[in-house]
Amino acid sequence: MIRETVVFDIDGTLIDSVDLHAKAWQETLAQFGFDVGFDQVRAQIGKGGDQLLPCFVPRDVLAKKQDAIEAFRADLFKRKYMPLVRPFPAVRPLFERIKADSRRIALASSAKQDELEVYKRLADIQDLVDVETSADDVERSKPKPDIFDAVLRKLNGGDQSSTIVVGDSPYDAIAAGRAGLQTVGVLCGGFREEDLRRAGCVAVYRDPHDLLENYPDALS
Repeated sequence: MIRETVVFDIDGTLIDSVDLHAKAWQETLAQFGFDVGFDQVRAQIGKGGDQLLPCFVPRDVLAKKQDAIEAFRADLFKRKYMPLVRPFPAVRPLFERIKADSRRIALASSAKQDELEVYKRLADIQDLVDVETSADDVERSKPKPDIFDAVLRKLNGGDQSSTIVVGDSPYDAIAAGRAGLQTVGVLCGGFREEDLRRAGCVAVYRDPHDLLENYPDALS
């Protein structure tokens, strides 16, 4: 069955940014007095700040400083790390191939809307996206299902069985599953295949180019 809509995560799925986000969070946490290893932080990338920070910062500190911590990270990432972000190969050709089949494309990201706009330009996909949601559309980020619930609403109550998700992290698959959606995983975000499958991915491919090479079976 060819699904009517393909929903893509962004960070680690379409653009090479996971390590950069991890560095920004590690530096931010250190700025506020929390010495956390890079690998520890990287394992949490795919979540938004609301879900990531409680892994490392005590609840009483978050109650007072969460807004300041997130603001510091956002500014740091934009200044120091966003200029280093690059798209993975074949993102636009993959999107063009999907659109050639009259299928809809949606973006569902834990990124802020202003970051999402930058990523769309980098990947050269602004004109190929039908629907998008970002962290600004929901109260809770992945692995909560809110972002995918919002996508389905924007798709005019799109049927879960006609929609497939593509993501790089276990949090994508968990969140999508909670919204009643199946996920195809990609390895380019750095998570292990076994972790993606354990989280619910029905298939795993290398990256967008691999999805294109195996289209339409990969996204059917």
